[in-house]
Amino acid sequence: GPPAGELSKTQLWLINPFGGEPWPLTRSERAVKDFDWIDAQNLLIAAEEDPSLYERDLKEHKDDSRTIDDAAHTPPVRLFKLNVQTQAVTRLTTNDDWIQNVVVSPDGRKAVVVHQRSLSYEFDQKVKPVTFLYDLATGRGKQLFADGKVLPTEIHWSADSTAFYAVSPYSTHPVYLTAYVLRLYCYDLAQDKTTKVDLGWENELGVETIPYSLTSDGFVALLADGPRFKPARYTRQGDRWTRAWIEGEHAGHLFALEIGKDGKSLVYNSSAASRPEQWYRATLEGNTITNPVQLTDLNPSFQKKVAAKSEVVRWKGWHDEEVEGILYYPQEYQAGKKYSLVLMIHGGPLAADMDLWDQGWSYPVNLYTQRGAFVLRPNYHGSGNYGLKWAESIGGGKYYDLEVPDSERGVDSLIARGLVDPERLGVLGWSNGAILTWGVILDSPRYKVAAAGAGDVEYVSDWANSEFGASFDNYYFGKAPIDDPELYLRKSPLFQLKNLRTPTLIFFGTEDPIVPPSQGWEAFRTLQQLGQPPVRFITFPGEPHGPHKISHRRRKVEEELAWFDKYLFKPGTEKNEALHDDSPLAEQLKRQHIRRVGLRYGLEVKSTLIPETVPYLGMELGRFEVTRAQLAAFDPHYQVAPGTENYPANGVTLDQAQAYCAWLSKVTGDTYRLGNQAEMDPVYKTAKGTENTLDYWAGYKPNPDDAARLQAKIGELAGNAPLLKEVGSFRSASEDALVFDLGGNVAEWSVDKDGYGKALGGSADRPADPKTRGPQPAAEYVGLRVVKGVATTPEKK
Repeated sequence: GPPAGELSKTQLWLINPFGGEPWPLTRSERAVKDFDWIDAQNLLIAAEEDPSLYERDLKEHKDDSRTIDDAAHTPPVRLFKLNVQTQAVTRLTTNDDWIQNVVVSPDGRKAVVVHQRSLSYEFDQKVKPVTFLYDLATGRGKQLFADGKVLPTEIHWSADSTAFYAVSPYSTHPVYLTAYVLRLYCYDLAQDKTTKVDLGWENELGVETIPYSLTSDGFVALLADGPRFKPARYTRQGDRWTRAWIEGEHAGHLFALEIGKDGKSLVYNSSAASRPEQWYRATLEGNTITNPVQLTDLNPSFQKKVAAKSEVVRWKGWHDEEVEGILYYPQEYQAGKKYSLVLMIHGGPLAADMDLWDQGWSYPVNLYTQRGAFVLRPNYHGSGNYGLKWAESIGGGKYYDLEVPDSERGVDSLIARGLVDPERLGVLGWSNGAILTWGVILDSPRYKVAAAGAGDVEYVSDWANSEFGASFDNYYFGKAPIDDPELYLRKSPLFQLKNLRTPTLIFFGTEDPIVPPSQGWEAFRTLQQLGQPPVRFITFPGEPHGPHKISHRRRKVEEELAWFDKYLFKPGTEKNEALHDDSPLAEQLKRQHIRRVGLRYGLEVKSTLIPETVPYLGMELGRFEVTRAQLAAFDPHYQVAPGTENYPANGVTLDQAQAYCAWLSKVTGDTYRLGNQAEMDPVYKTAKGTENTLDYWAGYKPNPDDAARLQAKIGELAGNAPLLKEVGSFRSASEDALVFDLGGNVAEWSVDKDGYGKALGGSADRPADPKTRGPQPAAEYVGLRVVKGVATTPEKK
């Protein structure tokens, strides 16, 4: 806790769920560790005891030194009852240990309370927590699970307060709960009896989720099933539970669920690796999900983006045992071509890559698939959600020995399928994923680039400096460093870095309690002094095991992408720090890659000038509006004044536009068409900045009346469309794809849902603001832009 007299940073606050600002309920010197409602007026809280004289003396002497694991002077965490209205506090217990969890029964009479008995338990797992059932009227507690086999989490009471359920990890190891499965137990108060719930499922409960929710007659559960969960409903009959698999829409892609008090109302989360998550409400009729309704519209902007196609893949890993993973395809994947591959290795190791939407700063998958890469996320030996044998397979000294070949053979399988170019491989990971990244790049020199965030390279110091060093290292290596220092040297990548050939980027938070930041310094200094391969080390001040600040998360992603661009996607190029990505100079440099035939925009196919198309919002879109020179290749009677070959073709009718697309398809053998309104409306919304519209020519934003008055002045200019400019005269709508004139120059023919033509987008003779544009543009300010490929949005005729 803080020095006596100062308020703790952790207080209880109240908030009205119907709106309004929260207000503080407690203003304590001591931190509140946990709480639960007893009834509408009272809370049960676990909080540190008031400061002792010892602590007050330290404060008086301005002594902020710390004694590690000083149980005698670490304030106990006790139970208190807090009245919300009067703020009166009543101490309920005088225990001398540290309460960490409280769960009150629905009738407010009992509470399950978990006590921590050792300040070093997380480090060594020697002295296990204990669990008590407290009578809140008397403050007396009765110890449960005295044999230490049940360490309850996710505790939920039955509605009648006669029993509670709890999840507990289970391992065959006599000491360490480091690799485990999650079992479910039920404690019956009247019988004073604990029963393990037989789920009839070897893998037990799912990991990395709230795995169950109570019903009036049992519970629903998400069972561990590899890359997905298996949802089931269990009905209690005495000390037995019968199972029925949950069916209905989304049943195969449930990743969180909660049952209402009526036992039928269901709220659940559903997604897939290629489908962003949303929350739904439904009714659970027996074991069937009925009448699902989407509750949320999370990240609506994602609807305008293209998510990478994904699938669950399998291959033979260590000892030819089957390994699963998630494979993401390059955004513009074409069968028969070979692509780069980025191997992304999850942390844990007792975690899993699931067939769910998982895009974040640590593994920004779609930013890599957009760069034309496959992404493979392997669930190597030791991963969670695959059962106890799989989880425990890498313990006892086998750490690295199974996971690295599992990952490598996954890469080999994609090369063998002809999907991946073996000369274009990269790998990255965070935490245990970074640990295995070091293992992979030392196992094989074929990786052109790597990024390792918060991963170990040297385990003797890790053993003492990680907050769970002894429990983790003793379990996975089988011994402590004092017992077998040679083992720790062999397992530490640091002492093999002379053999490394892969350019490696390293990240660490400076306050990481899980993987000591010194691990990053050891790797960086070693590679720096060796002089090869290239290495870069970035630290995030004040950050723990993963960055919390948005600026740090952005920096991680941008640095990593730039590193992979340099060594994998765009080797030989390096970002110029003085060049702003959105600057005119940056765009001008990119314009050098626009296709031309002589001075004319486009490319030549069978001696014919045709438009260039580029990927944009999930389609192949014309980079420019069809130019006069391109239209003249189709219609030799179309007049092109010298010097205007790169102006947009104008005065084009719908019939002419459709005939041009049909001719272009015949000449090239590919499908060219006009865009349909459903797919083009989002395209035109991406137009930004100044474009060739009436605003540009007027020098201000004209209202409808001024726009009408300006038409007379435009009529005084020579030519039939004097306001048109060469295509690409203004900035691109996208700094990546370089697509031009979406907001101006000529309006462009498209087809609406009924098959009728509509001229969409801005034009030089009308205001930029759609609400003030008024009628259709003049015929001489209408042209076309082509789309390559079949329609992605079906059209009605």
